[in-house]
Amino acid sequence: MHLALFGTSADPPTLAHQAIIQGCADCFDHVAIWASDNPFKQHAASLRDRSQMLAAMVNACQPPLSNAQVYADLSFPRTIQTLTVARDRWPQAKISLVIGSDLLAQIPRWYQAAQWLPSVSLFVVPRPASNDWQTAADWLTQQGTTVAIAPFQGPAIASSTFRESSDWRLLPAAVTAYIHQHQLYSSASAAL
Repeated sequence: MHLALFGTSADPPTLAHQAIIQGCADCFDHVAIWASDNPFKQHAASLRDRSQMLAAMVNACQPPLSNAQVYADLSFPRTIQTLTVARDRWPQAKISLVIGSDLLAQIPRWYQAAQWLPSVSLFVVPRPASNDWQTAADWLTQQGTTVAIAPFQGPAIASSTFRESSDWRLLPAAVTAYIHQHQLYSSASAAL
């Protein structure tokens, strides 16, 4: 089995997250998704809410994604912890870590990256606003990391754009419903 691991801040999940998950579902046997517990970010919504919004979005995808699922227990502050849990759960899987091209240059600075990079492949999703990622991909390849480029591009939509603009058109309907039901992103909800 070829397994894609896709952790994302999803604060909130956008149409870009949905497109990336659908693209990964076309490329992999299974896609494991989680809301990341990123130690370098301050989130507007709780980890629990971000995970539930991701699950609502995945469950509402049309056509349904039978090979994609949210796994809240994969969320850790460090990638190495997530990989340990994933290997225990799927011991026979070939693992690819899904990463946006805008984050590629940061990976060598992630906690114990030299220890876990040789054991996974990177599946890089190009992002429109990210231009200089090929240098980082080449360097990682020279260090022995397997880097594959996704055959699709992530849409030019970011969660921060929604938080700044309150543009509901950036979000899947299931996420919008969850936000309203749980009264999240108060400035965005007040803009209705």
